[in-house]
Amino acid sequence: MRNFGTPVTLEEMEELGREAIAGLPDAFREQLGDVVFAVEDFADEETLRDLGLENPFELTGVYEGHALTERSIEMSGTLPTRIRLFRRPILDEWAERGDETLEHLVRHVVIHEIGHHFGLSDDDMHALEDMAG
Repeated sequence: MRNFGTPVTLEEMEELGREAIAGLPDAFREQLGDVVFAVEDFADEETLRDLGLENPFELTGVYEGHALTERSIEMSGTLPTRIRLFRRPILDEWAERGDETLEHLVRHVVIHEIGHHFGLSDDDMHALEDMAG
Protein backbone atom coordinates (compact mmCIF):
# COMPACT_ATOMS: atom_id res chain seq x y z
CA MET A 1 0.00 0.00 0.00
CA ARG A 2 1.30 3.45 -0.93
CA ASN A 3 1.82 6.10 1.71
CA PHE A 4 0.62 9.56 0.79
CA GLY A 5 2.00 12.54 2.61
CA THR A 6 0.58 15.97 3.04
CA PRO A 7 1.01 18.49 0.22
CA VAL A 8 3.87 20.95 0.51
CA THR A 9 3.04 24.11 2.41
CA LEU A 10 3.30 27.63 1.08
CA GLU A 11 6.58 27.99 2.96
CA GLU A 12 7.99 24.75 1.54
CA MET A 13 7.08 25.76 -2.00
CA GLU A 14 8.63 29.18 -1.43
CA GLU A 15 11.83 27.41 -0.37
CA LEU A 16 11.74 25.35 -3.59
CA GLY A 17 11.35 28.59 -5.55
CA ARG A 18 14.22 30.25 -3.71
CA GLU A 19 16.39 27.19 -4.40
CA ALA A 20 15.52 27.56 -8.10
CA ILE A 21 16.60 31.21 -7.97
CA ALA A 22 19.81 30.27 -6.16
CA GLY A 23 20.57 27.81 -8.97
CA LEU A 24 20.48 30.50 -11.66
CA PRO A 25 23.73 31.55 -13.30
CA ASP A 26 25.31 34.43 -11.37
CA ALA A 27 24.74 36.93 -14.19
CA PHE A 28 20.98 36.41 -13.96
CA ARG A 29 20.67 36.06 -10.20
CA GLU A 30 22.60 39.29 -9.61
CA GLN A 31 20.28 41.22 -11.94
CA LEU A 32 17.10 40.28 -10.10
CA GLY A 33 17.64 43.17 -7.74
CA ASP A 34 14.59 44.00 -5.68
CA VAL A 35 12.15 41.57 -7.30
CA VAL A 36 9.68 40.39 -4.66
CA PHE A 37 9.11 36.63 -4.65
CA ALA A 38 5.98 35.13 -3.06
CA VAL A 39 3.90 31.97 -3.08
CA GLU A 40 0.13 31.98 -2.64
CA ASP A 41 -2.47 29.22 -2.91
CA PHE A 42 -4.26 30.83 -5.88
CA ALA A 43 -4.17 34.04 -7.90
CA ASP A 44 -6.65 36.64 -6.70
CA GLU A 45 -9.76 37.49 -8.71
CA GLU A 46 -8.28 40.74 -10.03
CA THR A 47 -5.20 38.98 -11.43
CA LEU A 48 -7.32 36.30 -13.07
CA ARG A 49 -9.64 38.92 -14.56
CA ASP A 50 -6.70 40.99 -15.85
CA LEU A 51 -5.31 37.90 -17.59
CA GLY A 52 -8.69 36.85 -18.97
CA LEU A 53 -8.79 33.64 -16.96
CA GLU A 54 -11.80 32.18 -15.18
CA ASN A 55 -10.30 29.03 -13.69
CA PRO A 56 -7.68 29.72 -10.99
CA PHE A 57 -6.05 26.34 -11.75
CA GLU A 58 -4.94 27.72 -15.13
CA LEU A 59 -2.33 30.03 -13.61
CA THR A 60 0.79 28.58 -11.96
CA GLY A 61 2.74 31.83 -11.77
CA VAL A 62 2.77 35.46 -12.81
CA TYR A 63 5.34 38.20 -13.35
CA GLU A 64 4.10 41.64 -12.36
CA GLY A 65 6.21 44.53 -13.47
CA HIS A 66 8.12 45.79 -16.45
CA ALA A 67 10.92 43.83 -18.08
CA LEU A 68 14.39 45.30 -17.61
CA THR A 69 14.40 45.97 -21.35
CA GLU A 70 11.32 48.22 -21.02
CA ARG A 71 12.14 50.25 -17.92
CA SER A 72 12.61 53.98 -17.90
CA ILE A 73 13.12 56.78 -15.38
CA GLU A 74 9.42 57.68 -15.64
CA MET A 75 8.59 54.43 -13.87
CA SER A 76 10.01 55.47 -10.52
CA GLY A 77 7.44 55.27 -7.77
CA THR A 78 5.57 52.33 -9.30
CA LEU A 79 4.76 49.15 -7.43
CA PRO A 80 7.66 46.75 -6.91
CA THR A 81 8.29 44.05 -9.45
CA ARG A 82 6.89 40.73 -8.23
CA ILE A 83 6.99 37.09 -9.12
CA ARG A 84 4.16 35.11 -7.60
CA LEU A 85 3.76 31.35 -7.74
CA PHE A 86 0.44 29.66 -7.07
CA ARG A 87 0.79 26.50 -5.00
CA ARG A 88 -2.48 24.71 -5.74
CA PRO A 89 -2.29 24.99 -9.56
CA ILE A 90 1.36 23.88 -9.44
CA LEU A 91 0.45 20.85 -7.32
CA ASP A 92 -2.44 20.07 -9.67
CA GLU A 93 -0.20 20.25 -12.75
CA TRP A 94 2.45 18.15 -11.02
CA ALA A 95 -0.13 15.47 -10.17
CA GLU A 96 -1.48 15.50 -13.74
CA ARG A 97 1.97 15.19 -15.32
CA GLY A 98 3.29 12.52 -13.01
CA ASP A 99 6.58 12.38 -14.92
CA GLU A 100 8.73 14.93 -13.14
CA THR A 101 9.66 16.01 -9.66
CA LEU A 102 7.92 18.87 -7.93
CA GLU A 103 11.29 20.62 -7.70
CA HIS A 104 11.66 20.47 -11.48
CA LEU A 105 8.18 21.90 -12.09
CA VAL A 106 8.67 24.72 -9.57
CA ARG A 107 12.05 25.55 -11.18
CA HIS A 108 10.36 25.61 -14.59
CA VAL A 109 7.65 28.04 -13.41
CA VAL A 110 10.16 30.26 -11.56
CA ILE A 111 12.48 30.47 -14.56
CA HIS A 112 9.58 31.23 -16.90
CA GLU A 113 8.51 34.16 -14.71
CA ILE A 114 12.11 35.36 -14.30
CA GLY A 115 12.39 35.21 -18.08
CA HIS A 116 9.68 37.87 -18.30
CA HIS A 117 11.77 40.08 -16.00
CA PHE A 118 14.63 39.91 -18.47
CA GLY A 119 12.42 40.17 -21.55
CA LEU A 120 13.54 36.73 -22.77
CA SER A 121 11.94 34.75 -25.55
CA ASP A 122 10.57 31.26 -24.88
CA ASP A 123 13.71 29.75 -26.46
CA ASP A 124 15.91 31.87 -24.19
CA MET A 125 13.86 30.77 -21.17
CA HIS A 126 14.41 27.12 -22.09
CA ALA A 127 18.14 27.74 -22.42
CA LEU A 128 18.19 29.45 -19.02
CA GLU A 129 16.34 26.50 -17.53
CA ASP A 130 18.97 24.15 -18.99
CA MET A 131 21.74 26.28 -17.44
CA ALA A 132 20.03 26.27 -14.05
CA GLY A 133 19.19 22.70 -14.11
